[in-house]
Amino acid sequence: MNQDTPTHVTIITGLSGAGRSQAAKILEDIGYFVVDNLPTWMISDLATTVGVAEGVRSRIAVVTDTRTGVNKTDLDSALIDLHRDGIRTTVLFLDAEDQVLLQRFEESRRPHPSEGTSLGEAIASERVAFESVRELADVIIDTSDLNVHQLRDRLHQAFLDVSSEPRMRVDVTSFGFKRGTPRVVDLMFDVRFLPNPHWIPELRLRTGLDAEVRDYVFQHVEAGEFLAKATDMLDFLLPHYEAEGKSYLTIAVGCTGGRHRSVALAEAISAHLVDSGVDTAVHHRDIAR
Repeated sequence: MNQDTPTHVTIITGLSGAGRSQAAKILEDIGYFVVDNLPTWMISDLATTVGVAEGVRSRIAVVTDTRTGVNKTDLDSALIDLHRDGIRTTVLFLDAEDQVLLQRFEESRRPHPSEGTSLGEAIASERVAFESVRELADVIIDTSDLNVHQLRDRLHQAFLDVSSEPRMRVDVTSFGFKRGTPRVVDLMFDVRFLPNPHWIPELRLRTGLDAEVRDYVFQHVEAGEFLAKATDMLDFLLPHYEAEGKSYLTIAVGCTGGRHRSVALAEAISAHLVDSGVDTAVHHRDIAR
């Protein structure tokens, strides 16, 4: 084992059609030794005995899913064994909306691995089976609106720099309530109480990334007060989350359409966290819609 780089095992799991294979390829490209379709009970043995080139073995990714009968009990047991051996772990769960999964399977013409009289029933059956597994995830990525390049960017942010001292990583996402709330979120802020730039003709086609919209949002004293209170709460919460071993936190900021107020506030929250030394990424789900 390479003593300079502590072993890090990433367990890739999640719903069929949500992007497990793509995630495995991306991690392999950034230096992970990837094993597909491995029974959960074998993960600990793999991490401690597999013989690969010097330095590669320190970063291992294992894909486990319905093909191997993954369940919460077995996965939890594997994580306990890995932690006992001093091995860092991350459980990556890939998710997507049912309609998106249905479309992907119909386009690929691949059979769904779960049982069901119809494709929709098979997807629903697998989602129920994975509910408890999802609870063990450290990182959950909803791929419904992501192309392969965007998925790569998300995984690079989460896994490219695996240091010996793990740090809290925060993902700040803006969204529009009229298109539904994000499937993956730890903390959610609703900023629809602020005046909406959509009703200002010269601002309607712009976004919260534009100075004119940002200035309009923050010319209202409530926006500054909200930002101060939200960041003060995050400054309090993040060290406590980190002390309890939470490695990833997803913050969602929503307005009506997800193009103006939520974008401006998400950018401001992200900037505050970056200035505070927090590893932060910001995404805008609905800005182009």
